[in-house]
Amino acid sequence: MRGAKHRYYRQPRQDAVRAAVHEATGSIAFAVADGVSDAVSSELGAVEACRAALERILHLLSQGAGPLDLRDVAGHASERLHQLARWRLNGREPGPAEVAGLYATTLVTGVVRPDPGGPVVELCRIGDSGAWLLDRSRGRYLPLFASKTDSDTLLVSNEVTPLPTVPDPLELTTARLAPHTALMVGTDGFGDPLGDGDGQVGALFTRHLAGPPAPLWLAHVLDFSRETFDDDRTLLVTWPRDPAAER
Repeated sequence: MRGAKHRYYRQPRQDAVRAAVHEATGSIAFAVADGVSDAVSSELGAVEACRAALERILHLLSQGAGPLDLRDVAGHASERLHQLARWRLNGREPGPAEVAGLYATTLVTGVVRPDPGGPVVELCRIGDSGAWLLDRSRGRYLPLFASKTDSDTLLVSNEVTPLPTVPDPLELTTARLAPHTALMVGTDGFGDPLGDGDGQVGALFTRHLAGPPAPLWLAHVLDFSRETFDDDRTLLVTWPRDPAAER
């Protein structure tokens, strides 16, 4: 959803999201990005980072089993931003600061793979977008990455180190989806008002994400109003299949 601020000023949405099924393995590859406002064309950076990440994940999944090399995926997305900048500068090789000034973006990307014990999630993060496991039975949110709005945070900072920088070490995590959980991946336009999930926003999404809603209804719910939170909002949700419900 384009945030209220960008709607008011008639500016483009700076978030992007992509997802695809890798049919050979039954896996779902995904990427969520949030263009950094200070960059000139961050909305394009977000789109291309997501596209490049998915291209690389699908390629790596086709190469065989084993843990996904998410550093390779992040590096591929970073190189795509360098290519964009090189094209924009008429072939001149850009420095990292020039690339960031044009296309800086956050990125959360990874894969959900089927497994006899329940779907397994592998993902990485660059910047301050987030990922959570929603316990649908109890309405609890488990952050998969540290949050800038944790209850013990004294000062909230919006400063991020985005792509094209690939940090070392790269933030990596894995999780397993139990039958009563759902994976949520979103930009800070969703994560900041969600907080620790104990407020009205958390209750709203617990209620409406009990099962997969219609896409337009999900968009409607994501377009909630909460004072001072006017950023773009992007949310990707994955639910484990319920074999009993499919009989």
